[in-house]
Order: sequence, then structure tokens, then C-alpha cells
Amino acid sequence: MKNLFLVTEFTIKEIVKKKSFIISTIILLIMIVVAFNIPNIIKAFGGDNLSEKVLVIDEENLFEGNIESLNQMDMGYEFELAKESLSDEQIKEKLADEKDSCIRFTKNGDTIKMEYIVESEAMNFDTVPQNLVSTFTSLYSNIQISKLNITPEQIAAIQPQFELEFVETEENAAQGNVFIMMIISLILFYAVFFCAQQVSASITTEKTSKIIETLVTSTDSKTIVLGKTLGIGIVGLVQVILMIVVALISAKFCMDPEILSEIFDLSSITPKLLVLTLVYFCFGYALYSLFFALTGATVSKPEDVQYANGPVSIIAIIGFYLAYFSMMNPNSGLNKISGIVPISSPFSMPLRVMMGTATTGEIAISLAVLMATTIVIAIVAIKVYSATILNTGARLSLKDAFKMAKDDK
Repeated sequence: MKNLFLVTEFTIKEIVKKKSFIISTIILLIMIVVAFNIPNIIKAFGGDNLSEKVLVIDEENLFEGNIESLNQMDMGYEFELAKESLSDEQIKEKLADEKDSCIRFTKNGDTIKMEYIVESEAMNFDTVPQNLVSTFTSLYSNIQISKLNITPEQIAAIQPQFELEFVETEENAAQGNVFIMMIISLILFYAVFFCAQQVSASITTEKTSKIIETLVTSTDSKTIVLGKTLGIGIVGLVQVILMIVVALISAKFCMDPEILSEIFDLSSITPKLLVLTLVYFCFGYALYSLFFALTGATVSKPEDVQYANGPVSIIAIIGFYLAYFSMMNPNSGLNKISGIVPISSPFSMPLRVMMGTATTGEIAISLAVLMATTIVIAIVAIKVYSATILNTGARLSLKDAFKMAKDDK
């Protein structure tokens, strides 16, 4: 146990004193602060009005001067009415200088033509925004209805107000804040994937620098593998906690309170969820770090690490996207599978717990499968590492590494 703590302490010190780790951590924290200050930055550069400026040409007075009244509806558009006819060249100049788009109305018999004019169709996909179509359709209809001397009661009967309610028939209906779910999933993926990946790089670097020879003479292979995994995991966990703290402070002091309360609804964050998330992080990190330790043991040159890590990286990405896409339908069979499969359960199950779609039995099965898989990978990784620890030649294939581990019994 003493040797395990020594290897863990040695690993932590080696990581935190690296300039690359310090610089990357500072950059990440700066990016978080900047991200939460984007609205303030836009305002500082004169971007208080983020509405799209729309020029509406109604030379036939179809809307009887009521266009600018739409500005009071807070639709994200700033409308300006032009009753005179403008040439295509004049419209082009308006779009280049001051307007984001232009709408021109003309009437031919009973048909009203609506031209939506922009500088480039690439960003608009050659379509007219449906909210604008419905808005002007409703405005024109109301103007025509008012001319028919219809009573307010009759208008209300024609245009009823619908009360909308979303109902799910599943007993375990999905709950929780989608934005928070996505943030948790991304944080877990970053912590598990990027932190665990450092294990293979650390092992390969020490083999190259001959530090491993000193470690081998003072402790056994199992202690080295577990110590490195634990050390890098502690550093990764502290880094993630630091990122979360900076994000919370930035959100508190840099964002509008109303927007903050709407986006960061923490009502679904319970002590049970926090404990389970930490458990899944620990075992998910252990699983992938031992995978990476296995690949790191097969190479002796730092430049070969990325190539060797390729298969494990693909597995991690598949696991993340399996959890991410299954989140779109929380009660689907795919979502239940992603919560049990060990490569995806660290990313999926905490979200299922937050949404209230995971039963106690499913959580127990998921944890049992994840723990069992982690133990099996740990045994294999330690055996392969023990057999290949002093290999400084060409990169070994996993097949050769397993063969050496088998012969080393």
C-alpha cells in the first residue's frame, strides 16, 4: 500500500509540473470564462440590438401601415416599412449597408406574392422563415376580418386560443433539464477520455526515459499500473472540479439572472445523482485508463502512442455517441442498452438517473457489469504490462502482447 501511494504521488507531481498541463488548464478556464461573457462582449462592441433588421416593401399598402407595429411583439426582428417602390439595385444597396433581409409584397388578383430577399442564399437554405410567413399571414387576415364588422366574440370563435400540454404515456417519463444533461455528458466524456488517455502517454514516456527500470526494482507491475491510474485520475478529477467551480462563478456574475435560472435549472440535481455520477466517473475512468495502459505497454516510442490508442479512442467515441443519441429518446430500448454496456454506461446512466427513466434494478445491473469489466481489463492490463514492461524495441501488436503475457505466467 505504501508503494501504491508513492507511485500515485510521483505520478501527480510529474503531471502538475508539466508546462503543457498548466497551459492547457489555464486555456480551458479562460475559454469557460469567455464563453459565459459572450453576451457582455457583444454588448461592449455595440451589439446590444441582436434583432435581424428587415426592410418590408409594401407599395400597394396591403397591410395598411401596420407593419411597424410588429416590432412590439419581440420576435427577434426589427421591421422597417417602405411604401415606395425600390429597384433591385436599391434593395441590394440596402442589404449591403444596413439591412439583413428584405421582404417585398405584391398582389396579383387574389394571390399575394411574398419575396424574401437576402444577399446570399447559403445561410438561409433558399427558404423563407416560416415564422415570418405565419406572422404576415395572420396580420393580413386580421386586417381583412376587421373590415367585415365582425364582433370580438365572433373573431374569438374563429381564432380560438389553444392551451398546450405535453403528456407522456410512459410510467418513467423523462424529466430534467436537457441543457444540464448535455453539460454533464460532455464533462464526463472529457474527464474519462482525455484524462485516461494520459495513462498510456505516461507509461510510454517513462519506458523511454528509463525511469521504469527504477520503478520496477522498487515495486511490482500491479502497483505501477494502479498507482498511475489513481494519480492521473486524481489530477483529472481536480481539474474537472476546478472547471465546474469557474463555470459556476462565471455564470453567477456574468449572466442575466433570468436566463441563468432558466438554463441552469438545478432542481433535478439530487444527492443520489451526484453520488452515482461520481461512482460512474471513477469506474468509467478506471475502465478507459486501463484500456490505455494496455495500449501504452505495447509501444516504446512516444510518437507511436497516438496510433496505438486509436482503437480505444474509437471505442470511447462510440460509447459517448451511443449515450448522446439515445438521450434523444430516453425510453427507447437503445437508451436502456447504452446504460448497461460498459463503454457507454459512464456517459449514459447518470443522465438516465437524472431523467428518472432508470430503475433501481437497471442501475444495479449497470454498475455490476461496469465493475466486472473494469476488473477483467485491470487483470489483463497488469499481466500484459508485466510481460512487456522492459520492451524498448518495435511496437508490439496486442496479439503479441497477449502471447508474451501468457508465456510470462
